[in-house]
Amino acid sequence: MSPSILAKHRLLVIGSALAELARQAMPQAAVEAAALDALDALTIRRAAADLVLIDADIGETAQLRQLIEALGELPNAPAVLLAGSQFPGGLARALFKLERADVLDAPFTLEELVISVTVLLAPGAAAAPPRSQCWSVMSAVGGAGATTLAIEMATRLATCAPRAMVGLIDLNLADGAAAAYLGGKPAMNLTEAAIAPDRMDAALLGAFAARVSGGFDLFAGPRDPTAFTRHSPSAVCRLLEVACQTYDWLVVDMPRARHPWSIDVLAGSDEVLIVSELTVPALLAARALTDEIEAEVNDDIRPKIVLNRLAKRAFGPGPSQAEAEKALGRKVDGAITSDWEAAACSANLGGPISHHRPRSKIVRDVAALVDGLALKRPATTSPAKPEPGRRVA
Repeated sequence: MSPSILAKHRLLVIGSALAELARQAMPQAAVEAAALDALDALTIRRAAADLVLIDADIGETAQLRQLIEALGELPNAPAVLLAGSQFPGGLARALFKLERADVLDAPFTLEELVISVTVLLAPGAAAAPPRSQCWSVMSAVGGAGATTLAIEMATRLATCAPRAMVGLIDLNLADGAAAAYLGGKPAMNLTEAAIAPDRMDAALLGAFAARVSGGFDLFAGPRDPTAFTRHSPSAVCRLLEVACQTYDWLVVDMPRARHPWSIDVLAGSDEVLIVSELTVPALLAARALTDEIEAEVNDDIRPKIVLNRLAKRAFGPGPSQAEAEKALGRKVDGAITSDWEAAACSANLGGPISHHRPRSKIVRDVAALVDGLALKRPATTSPAKPEPGRRVA
């Protein structure tokens, strides 16, 4: 966007320090500064801004969320850019509902600020759909809880973005449990797709989908001990490619064992989450697995480690979170509190924990994890990552 075009736009900046940066970066634009505490509906309407730039490091989360919600209710809602070093998870729900919104991590340069603003103000930006996000979840050891976490993550995404298409793909082809946990029908038949992978399209993908109580589509096959040997890597990767073209958000429940297509799927994922229990063998396995992925994927993927089934520990032999991070050699990216009763109840009744036990600490912790990941999603015009099966050297 040239300076002459940018000069036609009005920017409302919330936060005096950020307003000064905006004036330095875009002297040709009409920049109006406002304080968060002094804002009301009338002030927003009078500004008639094309873009609202918000300093995420000022004010309380509740105030920021109310502001974003108010902007979304305007007849001609402006684009919104949230800039700062902290992005509280509570803002994700409000941002999901906006047609044009992005986040900018601090510290950032003036050039990066200009690029973020121009992307949101570019002609046709309102109609451009966001690039799909694919998150892969896998256990470091058997029974660490990756399937439960994947289900709750998909449910959270479907709840926060009701207009978005959300899918959960169970790639534990031999003995996946997602369908049983959700009380859904395992309708995915990869045998048909394996005959001619290139013929798989959105219509065939739709035939594989089963709508489940979490508000998303489930892709899971019937139990088949020979599935991993009968289904070719091209069929699995083609399934992911078509799904990425169809859905806004995909959560992939990955098998723990390595298969010919595993690295291709991970390379095409936007996020890779390794689920570990708080035991020494699980932590060692998680560290080894993350090291292997980082060494083999020729991309910028940095797996995130999520500790599952955490319990408050005053005494006892189990490691603390700090000790776990020392064993891992890195900080953990998420922690899910143990609530065996809620997890068992939901598995027995069929459906997400958030439906049967909405007050469970598991639901709270998963919401914080998902909201944090969603806020970090890349801008729609950023270089696309390779789709699963389309690795780049």
